[in-house]
Amino acid sequence: MTMMTPQPLDQQEDEEMLVPHSDLVDGPQPLVEGPQPMEVAAAESNGTVENQAIDEPQASHFTWTIENFSRLNMKKLYSDAFTVGGYKWRVLIFPKGNNVEYLSMYLDVADSATLPYGWNRYAQFSLAVVNQMHNKYTVKKDTQHQFNQRESDWGFTSFMPLSELYDPNKGYLVNDTCVVEADVAVRKVVDYWAYDSKKETGYVGLKNQGATCYMNSLLQTLYHIPYFRKAVYHMPTTENDNPSGSIPLALQSLFYKLQYNDTSVATKELTKSFGWDTYDSFMQHDVQELNRVLCEKLEDKMKGTVVEGTIQKLFEGHHMNYIECINVDFKSTRKESFYDLQLDVKGCKDVYASFDKYVEVERLEGDNKYQAEEHGLQDAKKGVLFIDFPPVLQLQLKRFEYDFMRDTMVKINDRYEFPLELDLDRENGKYLSPEADRSVRNLYMLHSVLVHSGGVHGGHYYAFIRPTLTDQWYKFDDERVTKEDVKKALEEQYGGEEEVMHLPFEFDLALPPGILHISFFILQLPQTNPGYNNTPFKFTKYSNAYMLVYIRVSDKDKIICDVDEKDIAEHLRIRLRKEQEEKEDKRRYKAQAHLYTIIKVARDEDLKEQIGKDIYFDLVDHDKVRNFRIQKQMPFNLFKEEVAKEFGIPVQFQRFWIWAKRQNHTYRPNRPLTPHEEAQTVGALREVSNKAHNAELKLFLEVERGQDFHPVLPPEKIKDDILLFFKLYDPEKEELRYAGRFFVKSSSKPVEILTKLNELAGFSPDEEIELYEEIKFEPNVMCERLDKRASFRFSQIEDGDIICFQKQPPSESEEQLRFPDVPSFLEYVKNRQIVHFRTLERPKEDEFCLELAKNHTYDDVVERVAQRLGLDDASKIRLTTHNCYSQQPKPNPVKYRSVDHLLDMLVHYNQISDILYYEVLDIPLPELQCLKTLKVAYHHATKDEAIILNIRLPKQSTVGDVLNEIKTKVELSHPNAELRLLEVFYHKIYKSFPINEKIENINDQYWTLRAEEIPEEEKNIGPNDRLIHVYHFTKENAQNQVQVQNFGEPFFLVIHEGETLADIKLRIQKKLQVPDDEFSKWKFAFLSLGRPEYLDDADIVSSRFQRRDVYGAWEQYLGLEHSDTTPKRAYSANQNRHMFEKPVKIYN
Repeated sequence: MTMMTPQPLDQQEDEEMLVPHSDLVDGPQPLVEGPQPMEVAAAESNGTVENQAIDEPQASHFTWTIENFSRLNMKKLYSDAFTVGGYKWRVLIFPKGNNVEYLSMYLDVADSATLPYGWNRYAQFSLAVVNQMHNKYTVKKDTQHQFNQRESDWGFTSFMPLSELYDPNKGYLVNDTCVVEADVAVRKVVDYWAYDSKKETGYVGLKNQGATCYMNSLLQTLYHIPYFRKAVYHMPTTENDNPSGSIPLALQSLFYKLQYNDTSVATKELTKSFGWDTYDSFMQHDVQELNRVLCEKLEDKMKGTVVEGTIQKLFEGHHMNYIECINVDFKSTRKESFYDLQLDVKGCKDVYASFDKYVEVERLEGDNKYQAEEHGLQDAKKGVLFIDFPPVLQLQLKRFEYDFMRDTMVKINDRYEFPLELDLDRENGKYLSPEADRSVRNLYMLHSVLVHSGGVHGGHYYAFIRPTLTDQWYKFDDERVTKEDVKKALEEQYGGEEEVMHLPFEFDLALPPGILHISFFILQLPQTNPGYNNTPFKFTKYSNAYMLVYIRVSDKDKIICDVDEKDIAEHLRIRLRKEQEEKEDKRRYKAQAHLYTIIKVARDEDLKEQIGKDIYFDLVDHDKVRNFRIQKQMPFNLFKEEVAKEFGIPVQFQRFWIWAKRQNHTYRPNRPLTPHEEAQTVGALREVSNKAHNAELKLFLEVERGQDFHPVLPPEKIKDDILLFFKLYDPEKEELRYAGRFFVKSSSKPVEILTKLNELAGFSPDEEIELYEEIKFEPNVMCERLDKRASFRFSQIEDGDIICFQKQPPSESEEQLRFPDVPSFLEYVKNRQIVHFRTLERPKEDEFCLELAKNHTYDDVVERVAQRLGLDDASKIRLTTHNCYSQQPKPNPVKYRSVDHLLDMLVHYNQISDILYYEVLDIPLPELQCLKTLKVAYHHATKDEAIILNIRLPKQSTVGDVLNEIKTKVELSHPNAELRLLEVFYHKIYKSFPINEKIENINDQYWTLRAEEIPEEEKNIGPNDRLIHVYHFTKENAQNQVQVQNFGEPFFLVIHEGETLADIKLRIQKKLQVPDDEFSKWKFAFLSLGRPEYLDDADIVSSRFQRRDVYGAWEQYLGLEHSDTTPKRAYSANQNRHMFEKPVKIYN
């Protein structure tokens, strides 16, 4: 490792969603030893990293060479530690993927286990797997993160496909060695918590629920269009509406708070009104999509109200699509409306260039002529012109596009300029259609700039807005609002590259839900090495404009109108003022909390109400008893007068007991307060009784009653007296209830109180009863039979103990009772668990619920599920556990008897789920686990459609066994036909499996396995013949390069020495059965490493293919170039079990 001033991070746009790896690994993983230590050379500088100022940025480059990579058999692997910014770091990889078919790679805080409580640190970093053949194909991804105790590692779960990493021809593994690189830059946290947005700017921000910054930026933009805000206020709502179920009321409430609050505003009510749950709030969506969905929903909600049509008036424009013939008098037009315009960024330098491209005329000629009704095929012009533009023009910039070469979405960070004033009448109205109203002046002022910072799958949104169209701009970044100048809002959001001497890293902090995002800059350290070249370099700016909102100058006064309280419905004002008052009361309450003590008073009435209903163990839930907020300085005797007023119990009849938490974690009344303690203040008494330093004092109020049930003086308690509490259990009804309490002498025996207990229970005086002491319930239930002949002192019974009793059940009825005694019932209560079962096909819907026990075995659980489904063989049930974070099934099912108890299936980290998923298999699970199931697409020699087969064989079977099994399931062209099994990936053949290869290691998760008959001509290849790959392809122009995109079904073809392309074309046409008129448009090319060399009919094809090893020579093939008209197969190459792309939905 060498410490040096970093070169600019070669950041890429295709990073995955960044997640801590720990969410994906079930259970603790053992630490493993890494490869040989790397050599570490300190940089030549005036001081080491450790003694430099912590608030100066530190950076380093780290290289990790991993030998024998494909033979690594551990789940995860750590690099040696390296130091940056005084902190120790290491790289963590999962060589076989972290429960995904990708290499997983993270940056980890090496010494996190020994760091002090509350530690955190920021780092911007990139991770890379070096391509050792062609450096330009190195896979490199970057991000930034705030590391802390909960998230001590961060990175990329899906860094790169394992298929590419382990492919020896791709260059990532050379001599079975993998080279990993990390660039890490560290800086101390900047504190912004004291900032007051309202005080500094007059505006407040919106709280982030986890990943709702995209929504916050859009809501701020819409709120600052006053005409829109006024229309929202005028949507009819009533005082009976619930904001969580009414989008209009929730939006009115949000806008009102943005207008009048002094602090940032929460959006939970609004998202609840959308029908979103917590998971939706942690799912980042697209601003443009949310804008469309929200406006459509509001447009629908406004119908039939005084504000009907507002969305159209503000945002709707119209354009005309036309096709005009060149040689005949024929023109076809179609008028369409739009609410926003999607403008190209790629290849356009500014907004005007995008509009030029939007209205660009396309020529329809040659093979692409236009069918003009009675005129037949004609040369024509096709284009779009605008009939009218809306008062508020929303421009969506196409910053994301599909990269065919990389087969993924990428973000376009190119420089793209947009003006403060946009003139769409320029050049004599070149964008306008002939029917456009030329009297309307289409001159616009920029109102807001929505910015996306980050890559294609992750990032942060914020907005620059000038609410009144003055020169003052504001940045709305979740909770934080700041004043900004025009340069920050415009030029710095153009994107592109910037030439700098110092490298700025813009950090977008990943903070806890509800906490604002912080952006700050780190400047590169000055280079102390005189030999270092300090020439400027360029870096890509990843924060750039994503959506622009313009307001037409002639409509400015109407749009930027006054909105005041008279626009707000009275019921809404009353409701929100009340909310504000309650919020202020809570604030005052919290501010004065140190002056008060909360006294929670439990009584016999509470025990009677709760035991057997809300609770079964201990005596009471203190959160459900009457509590008093009492000033700490109040004498306790005065507090007793408060109790007398509340409960009607005169002071002289009150005796209070202090609760104590015992070593076994039970909570019982421990002793009465002494007269001396009652003479103290409430605050002093709390400090004596409560060592936890919270503001609560928990008491039990003992009230004795006479025969007329009126309170009487409590009896004097002497040392030998013990206060016991009694619970009665009915095994036939399976009910437990509070029976009462009374004093006993410690020297007495339980047998002496049996008559009194029978009286409490309403039994006959001589009823035989059993007594049990409830000792504890955590972590296990302990409830033991009490010896009726031993003294209470001998049985170690003391104040506050609980005795449970029941009738002695007849021995013959014990077998008929589920829980014949108190211990078995309490064990049942402790372990019972309602489990919601769902099928994997419908993972959001409960199929049925079962009451189970947490200590049920695996066999118990599947047996109960089988009974519920009416299934004779419980071993055909396969279960899958629930991920509490994603609210989805986990990717891997539960193996047969791999868990001991139900609780093991329900626990997910520190949470307990109540959901399990099930499948009904066609064979028993133990048998299935000994088998390997392969999904194979069988291609018949003469039929177009593939048949999808699920081949299930013992794991030790060979490919030959698979092919024999396939023969029994398909129609062969002749009885002696031979089959082969191919590995197909992205429309290329990568492998033909040897007959004797074991199937255990064949992976069909991302490959397509294809079986087919071997043609006769391939069985008799001459010494000078060649077997070549033939693939279909199209060409795409992207990033000023011609890129080849394969599609369709690849195949092998025998070519003979001296055979011309014309001869081969005849055979291909016959094989594929392509009609003459279509086949005549096809082009043929020899492709090597993705570069096409087009062939003529007279070319000798065999001369291009000199290599004999066809299996593995997929980088050379005969390409068939034509449009992709092939029907899509009914199967996909890469189908993960539970992957969901969630669109934005507003449900209410």
